[in-house]
Amino acid sequence: MDHAAQTARLSAEVPVRISACLDVCDQADVVVVQPSSAGRAAGARPVWWGLVNDPDATEDIAAWVRAGGPGVAPRPEILNLYAFTPPRRRTAS
Repeated sequence: MDHAAQTARLSAEVPVRISACLDVCDQADVVVVQPSSAGRAAGARPVWWGLVNDPDATEDIAAWVRAGGPGVAPRPEILNLYAFTPPRRRTAS
Protein backbone atom coordinates (compact mmCIF):
# COMPACT_ATOMS: atom_id res chain seq x y z
CA MET A 1 0.00 0.00 0.00
CA ASP A 2 1.26 3.46 -0.86
CA HIS A 3 0.66 5.15 2.49
CA ALA A 4 1.65 8.59 1.26
CA ALA A 5 -0.89 8.39 -1.58
CA GLN A 6 -3.58 7.09 0.80
CA THR A 7 -2.92 9.94 3.23
CA ALA A 8 -2.90 12.51 0.43
CA ARG A 9 -6.18 11.18 -0.96
CA LEU A 10 -7.95 11.33 2.39
CA SER A 11 -6.37 14.71 3.23
CA ALA A 12 -7.98 16.12 0.10
CA GLU A 13 -11.38 15.52 1.75
CA VAL A 14 -10.88 16.05 5.49
CA PRO A 15 -8.23 16.82 8.09
CA VAL A 16 -6.12 13.71 8.68
CA ARG A 17 -4.15 12.69 11.75
CA ILE A 18 -1.54 9.95 11.55
CA SER A 19 -1.02 7.68 14.53
CA ALA A 20 1.84 5.27 15.04
CA CYS A 21 -0.38 2.77 16.85
CA LEU A 22 -4.09 2.23 17.47
CA ASP A 23 -3.55 -1.19 19.10
CA VAL A 24 -5.19 -3.06 16.21
CA CYS A 25 -2.17 -4.16 14.17
CA ASP A 26 -4.06 -7.17 12.82
CA GLN A 27 -6.41 -4.73 11.03
CA ALA A 28 -3.76 -2.47 9.39
CA ASP A 29 -4.23 -0.17 7.56
CA VAL A 30 -6.80 1.34 9.90
CA VAL A 31 -8.82 4.46 9.10
CA VAL A 32 -11.05 6.05 11.74
CA VAL A 33 -13.66 8.54 10.52
CA GLN A 34 -14.90 11.00 13.10
CA PRO A 35 -18.42 12.38 12.61
CA SER A 36 -18.89 16.01 11.64
CA SER A 37 -20.71 18.33 14.02
CA ALA A 38 -23.94 17.49 12.13
CA GLY A 39 -23.16 13.80 12.50
CA ARG A 40 -22.47 14.17 16.23
CA ALA A 41 -25.75 16.05 16.62
CA ALA A 42 -27.46 13.05 14.99
CA GLY A 43 -25.81 10.74 17.55
CA ALA A 44 -23.07 9.31 15.32
CA ARG A 45 -19.88 7.83 16.75
CA PRO A 46 -16.49 7.35 15.08
CA VAL A 47 -16.40 4.55 12.49
CA TRP A 48 -13.39 2.26 12.31
CA TRP A 49 -12.31 0.69 9.01
CA GLY A 50 -9.68 -2.03 8.91
CA LEU A 51 -7.62 -3.70 6.20
CA VAL A 52 -7.87 -0.57 4.06
CA ASN A 53 -5.00 -1.70 1.83
CA ASP A 54 -6.50 -0.94 -1.55
CA PRO A 55 -6.88 2.39 -3.37
CA ASP A 56 -10.50 1.51 -4.20
CA ALA A 57 -11.31 1.12 -0.49
CA THR A 58 -9.66 4.47 0.22
CA GLU A 59 -11.73 6.04 -2.56
CA ASP A 60 -14.95 4.49 -1.19
CA ILE A 61 -14.21 5.99 2.24
CA ALA A 62 -13.36 9.39 0.71
CA ALA A 63 -16.63 9.39 -1.27
CA TRP A 64 -18.64 8.55 1.85
CA VAL A 65 -16.93 11.33 3.81
CA ARG A 66 -17.58 13.74 0.93
CA ALA A 67 -21.28 12.77 1.14
CA GLY A 68 -21.35 13.62 4.86
CA GLY A 69 -19.97 10.54 6.63
CA PRO A 70 -21.20 9.13 9.95
CA GLY A 71 -24.67 10.23 11.00
CA VAL A 72 -25.26 12.19 7.78
CA ALA A 73 -24.79 9.88 4.80
CA PRO A 74 -25.84 6.24 4.64
CA ARG A 75 -22.89 3.87 4.69
CA PRO A 76 -22.31 2.23 1.31
CA GLU A 77 -22.69 -1.55 1.54
CA ILE A 78 -19.18 -2.12 0.17
CA LEU A 79 -17.72 -0.41 3.24
CA ASN A 80 -19.30 -3.00 5.52
CA LEU A 81 -16.46 -5.29 4.41
CA TYR A 82 -14.00 -3.02 6.24
CA ALA A 83 -15.96 -1.93 9.33
CA PHE A 84 -14.94 -3.32 12.70
CA THR A 85 -15.44 -2.54 16.36
CA PRO A 86 -12.20 -1.58 18.06
CA PRO A 87 -11.27 -3.32 21.28
CA ARG A 88 -11.91 -1.46 24.49
CA ARG A 89 -8.89 0.28 25.85
CA ARG A 90 -7.63 -1.06 29.12
CA THR A 91 -7.01 1.44 31.87
CA ALA A 92 -4.49 1.07 34.65
CA SER A 93 -6.12 0.02 37.90
